[in-house]
Amino acid sequence: MATAAPRDPHPSSVDLAFLSVNELRDRLDAGDLSSRHLIQTLIARIAALDVGTSEIALRSIAAVADDAVAVATERDAERVLGRSRGPLHGIPVVIKDNIEAEGLPGCAGSTSLVGRPSREAPLVARLREAGAIVMASTNLSEWANMRSPHSTSGWSATGGLVGNPWALDRSAGGSSSGSGAAIAAGLAPLAVGTETDGSIICPASLNGVVGLKATVGSIPRDFIVPISTSQDAPGPMGRTVNDVALLFSVLSDQQMVNFRDKEVRFGVATSWRTGHAATDDLFDKFVPRLQAANEVVVSVAPTEAGEQEHRDEFEVLLDELHDDLSSYLAQRPGAGVTSLADVVAYELDHVATEMPHFGHEFFEMSLARGGRANDSYLATRERSLAWATATCLEPALDGLDVLIAPSYAPAWKSDLSLSGHQSARSSGVTMAAAIAGWPIANVPLGLVDGLPVGIAIVGRAHCDWLVLAAAHKIESVVNAWQPLGRAPFRGPQRG
Repeated sequence: MATAAPRDPHPSSVDLAFLSVNELRDRLDAGDLSSRHLIQTLIARIAALDVGTSEIALRSIAAVADDAVAVATERDAERVLGRSRGPLHGIPVVIKDNIEAEGLPGCAGSTSLVGRPSREAPLVARLREAGAIVMASTNLSEWANMRSPHSTSGWSATGGLVGNPWALDRSAGGSSSGSGAAIAAGLAPLAVGTETDGSIICPASLNGVVGLKATVGSIPRDFIVPISTSQDAPGPMGRTVNDVALLFSVLSDQQMVNFRDKEVRFGVATSWRTGHAATDDLFDKFVPRLQAANEVVVSVAPTEAGEQEHRDEFEVLLDELHDDLSSYLAQRPGAGVTSLADVVAYELDHVATEMPHFGHEFFEMSLARGGRANDSYLATRERSLAWATATCLEPALDGLDVLIAPSYAPAWKSDLSLSGHQSARSSGVTMAAAIAGWPIANVPLGLVDGLPVGIAIVGRAHCDWLVLAAAHKIESVVNAWQPLGRAPFRGPQRG
């Protein structure tokens, strides 16, 4: 006997909460839905599911924009007059809290930035120019998780711990935790995250949504709290590949292309495995189905990262963090911290608020290294990039367009006492693409023990549309095989 679908915890909003962007646009254009009503409904859903200390509080939203309803009313008036600003006219979007936007905090989860004025990041300006309503900012792993080896993904001093709507005691991933959880929970149709290594792909996989870490530099990074110039990249997140592609076209200022008809040659990366038997088995069962859909699929074995490669990436990130974060803070309007050293001093003065669960060891290591002036920086970055491109990715992609592998094992339990990522099982698929600055996407694959897992797709630099084409083909096969459904807002799970 089939199991009844779980009842949504906010029934009055559920009819709008999980619509795709195209479905929303059709209803808006037909006049049977207004942007004002849509925004008011989603804000009510946020108030019911996301805020407070109740058992169902997700804590995925950092702040709701004060002007969200007013902007929605303005978009409705423009629509009545036949005026459209662009492809996202009247559609709500949420952005990660490390992205500055006028009217939103842009604190990166740190109380040291509370009250500092936010500028309008160019990517936010592009959203508004396309007609989007920048409805809210999303909670994240504080400072985008480059802070401590003992950090709990999804926790910030300003927002608390993000829950996973599939099982609230499980991790929502990091560092774009709130963006992934908000999309999965039906709080918004679109979100913008950022990634240095895994910070879009991980929450997309753990929350069962689609995410794209775009080619580094293809989406502007101005006025985004940084970690690393060589690896930081914003990217779109949503519930369908088409929604993510539409958002990518706006963020990157590229014309939407017919990516669905592109031919794609797939390489199955056999050396990238999560080590979680059920996740890897589900991926293995998917591959023949992709082949049966008349796609070119071959097996390859990308070179795996060893201790040296992991150390090289980490040292480059420490060196770039030292310079890039300090430069950003020095230019941020308002009084407050102006360097990484200031942040360390601030956190030591506010231990109870900023470090109740873990420290800031990576910040201290970064300060000790001294930034790019470190004698080893250039050689280490050159060695790291050479491994990622010439040794790992380029040989594996010879004659192929993309590499695919399982993304992460199912969400692990969050534990603020012991750190929340100790049980994380990644296939390692994000690392080479992160170092190289190449695009990588996640598409939901299915459920393992009732929790989402995903497929990661790696492509060459500036081949983002080809990665999205691969994502669409994978999504089509998965939907015909075992549609994911939506997050049931379950309580704690066993195991």
